[in-house]
Amino acid sequence: MYLGLDLGTSSLKALLIDAAQSVVAEATAPLDVQRPRSGWSEQDATAWEGACEKAVRGLDADLSKVRAIGLAGHMHGATLVDGDDRPLRPCLLWNDTRAADEATAMDDAQARRITGNIVFPGFTAPKAEWVRRTEPEIWDRVARILLPKDYLRLWLTGEAVSEMSDAAGTAWLDVGARDWSEAMLARQGLTRDHMPRLVEGSEISARLRDELADRLGLPRGTPVAGGAGDNAAAAMGTGAVAPGQGFVSLGTSGVLFVSSAAFQPAPETAVHTFCHAVPDTWHQMGVILNCTDSLEWAARLTGRDAGALASGDLMPPGRPLFLPYLGGERTPHNDAGVRGSLLGIEHATDAAALGRAVMEGVAFALRDNLDALRGTGTPIERLLAVGGGARSETWLRMIATVLDMPLHLPRDGQFGAALGACRLAMMADGAGSDVAEAPPIDRVIEPDPDLRDAFTEGHARFKAAYAPTRTL
Repeated sequence: MYLGLDLGTSSLKALLIDAAQSVVAEATAPLDVQRPRSGWSEQDATAWEGACEKAVRGLDADLSKVRAIGLAGHMHGATLVDGDDRPLRPCLLWNDTRAADEATAMDDAQARRITGNIVFPGFTAPKAEWVRRTEPEIWDRVARILLPKDYLRLWLTGEAVSEMSDAAGTAWLDVGARDWSEAMLARQGLTRDHMPRLVEGSEISARLRDELADRLGLPRGTPVAGGAGDNAAAAMGTGAVAPGQGFVSLGTSGVLFVSSAAFQPAPETAVHTFCHAVPDTWHQMGVILNCTDSLEWAARLTGRDAGALASGDLMPPGRPLFLPYLGGERTPHNDAGVRGSLLGIEHATDAAALGRAVMEGVAFALRDNLDALRGTGTPIERLLAVGGGARSETWLRMIATVLDMPLHLPRDGQFGAALGACRLAMMADGAGSDVAEAPPIDRVIEPDPDLRDAFTEGHARFKAAYAPTRTL
């Protein structure tokens, strides 16, 4: 059997599969996020240890036949540890935008040439720079900087190791060479000694500590695969590995992801160009920071259930226009300071109209991402729809129409980051890359030809609204 551990923002999921990739057991453990100030988002790294142990114990299965463990996790987090491998402060999470000024200062021609990306405020390096500038008493004690899932690996194995897909989101990796950039590290007074060792996601990174193996009922010396950042892991789970294969993820954030066979950066588009979880493969993605998060905001505001707000018949865009920038935006604006807007409200605007406006705003933001991806020249042949938001038939039809692309909806089952982690564990145990196959498709959501023009006009209104609202 194979164990996948997916460290999410709000929970840690453990998934156990057999050699045929059938689910044996699954369990989750909740996690809390702290937001001490506007734009800040932090998490206690030691909470990941307890959540991992709780989730593994919750599997209620015989773990003695586990042959390998795979890891997935939310990207970009800055986990600063001391010489005893203990966290020095709460981890600055992926959606923490406090380091906007530091990112602007770091984002220059050298950084874009080496990393292939804009230095976004959410990336690890500018967050570390914020700590260096504002918390020098902590910075002086930093022995190593780890990404969230790699801190979990440190706890599991006692070794500091990362892999290419997650490291690509730090602004310290030479993404084309798949190695740490000593030039980028030196800009902050860092060296390779501050970084974890690098492996590919499908390689063995380390082995489980004996004491922890005995406590959890796992075999001693169980290998732990390199794993992947959450989106690359989800791509492994959905089979988006071959060039042109991709997915649209409707989760807390929204992602438009496509795999590519070559390193083809286009940082001016604000598209992310990262290493994939398997060797000699890269991927590109556009990211919006607020996807289902926006619908949850509307649900809290109206006292309605988010699922109810996302239901109903598909109709042309209404008068209210929602810009889903509740905590800034990445693709295509790279704007940590912008905030959401709700325009054109009137007496007739009710909860249902607000829900539709939020779904439309997210769909239009994803269209901005599609346009940016196409601007890089990377072909997109097929998109799967995944994530919690994909449970809404109305939202899927809307997004398919706005993107003017069919969306392939997998059958119910496991096909996300946790499964991707399991598949990387299988590959570390000797399986071939063919284990990362696409899931069976339940149905295909086609664009609505009768509403295509109306949504095209709605997207034009959406794009036109950004600049004037940004100036306010």
